[in-house]
Amino acid sequence: MQVFTYSGPRFSPYGDEDRPGATETVDDGGSWRAPRASGPLDARLALPGSKSLTNRELVLSALAEGPSLLRRPLHSRDSALMIEALRSLGVLIEEVEGDGEYGPDLRITPPAELTGSTSIDCGLAGTVMRFLPPVAALALGPVAFDGDEAARRRPMRTTIDSLRALGIDVNDDGRGALPFSLWGTGAVRGGEVSIDASASSQFVSGLLLAAPRFTEGLTLRHTGERLPSMPHIEMTIATLAARGVTVSSPGEGVWVVPPGPIGGIEVDIEPDLSNAAPFLIAAVVAGGAVAIEGWPLETTQVGADLASILPRFGATVRRDGDALVVDGGAGLLGGRAMPGADLDLSRGGELAPAIVALAALADSPSRITGIEHLRGHETDRLAALAADLNGVGGAVTELDEGLALEPRALHGGGWRAYDDHRMAHAGAIIGLAVDGIDIDDIGATAKTLPQFPELWARMLGARPV
Repeated sequence: MQVFTYSGPRFSPYGDEDRPGATETVDDGGSWRAPRASGPLDARLALPGSKSLTNRELVLSALAEGPSLLRRPLHSRDSALMIEALRSLGVLIEEVEGDGEYGPDLRITPPAELTGSTSIDCGLAGTVMRFLPPVAALALGPVAFDGDEAARRRPMRTTIDSLRALGIDVNDDGRGALPFSLWGTGAVRGGEVSIDASASSQFVSGLLLAAPRFTEGLTLRHTGERLPSMPHIEMTIATLAARGVTVSSPGEGVWVVPPGPIGGIEVDIEPDLSNAAPFLIAAVVAGGAVAIEGWPLETTQVGADLASILPRFGATVRRDGDALVVDGGAGLLGGRAMPGADLDLSRGGELAPAIVALAALADSPSRITGIEHLRGHETDRLAALAADLNGVGGAVTELDEGLALEPRALHGGGWRAYDDHRMAHAGAIIGLAVDGIDIDDIGATAKTLPQFPELWARMLGARPV
């Protein structure tokens, strides 16, 4: 296999466009013709760090007792927004030389006291809009939150209600959504709080991350009937544990965080396994093999579920050293029959757009369920996937809890990204097998993987020897 690494310009976490090499790698002007695969693949890729881990570690580093070093963090729009927000609260974040291929390491020095009297741009980042309000409540002074137009449609009432339950003064004019502001007093008492986190596990994680700094810690109860994306909560608990904070769970949907210090640490950020989904799926469609380097043996990332999901579509999965390899054999384009699948993706809904795109190319029906909460993500992903796929000849029906797909021959046409990186990924997957898929905004991938178009092109340029 050929090895590809990215050596071009990167996305600056500081928004400093005059700094050499600190520019985005994608152009969001005009449509992007998704390249069609012309033969089996033979590629070995190294991907940037996990967005979910990077932003959790940034928050914990800002609340820690001493400095932290994040090695091989993600540099993307979501992480840039988190960095700028924390800096506005008085946190020192410095670039330092490291051995990562996608940008520098980050040294974070927490302030003696977080400072308010600032505004935070959440962009379209759920981790910023849901993780930082409890942090901002620990600052002294007012903090205003707003974001992109699409962010104002994302569910936020649970965060706002939980802040009020903690005694924090919040003004949202009754919207239950962005924009809103809060008044931090420099301390949060904590105690017991009940929330309904059915719309997003981020509501739980946001409170757990800040809870050690609450005077009385936190006992958090989830009151809803379901809780999506449990691995993300497990990730939050694991990152806290690595810094000396033990979160106990005396019952289902209950978490107890004692008050106490958060340790400063040096930590290696795993590659983003969810961003690996379109690349690994490419092997299933085009045939051949794609390997992702640095795939951890154990992880809390939901992208690890790809190793058990893709065999349902006829792929084989193996390890090669530190890499996970997906082998699609002859691939769909090589004439291999590809069955559909019935999948419950409630554990990892962020994988759904890529998996739905793959299922749309299958030769038997599929049902992808457990993903009703995706209606409140960057866009209503269920409606968006149905609209895009049906627009190019698919037969997709929205269900209360997911999508049903019938096999159809697809044709070229426009593909809307809806400001959503995962929708752009889905369009690229369809474009592997269908001529003329024009994605209106490939720049949406800058949210978590600015290098996506270049890595995609390099992957497709690899051919077996």
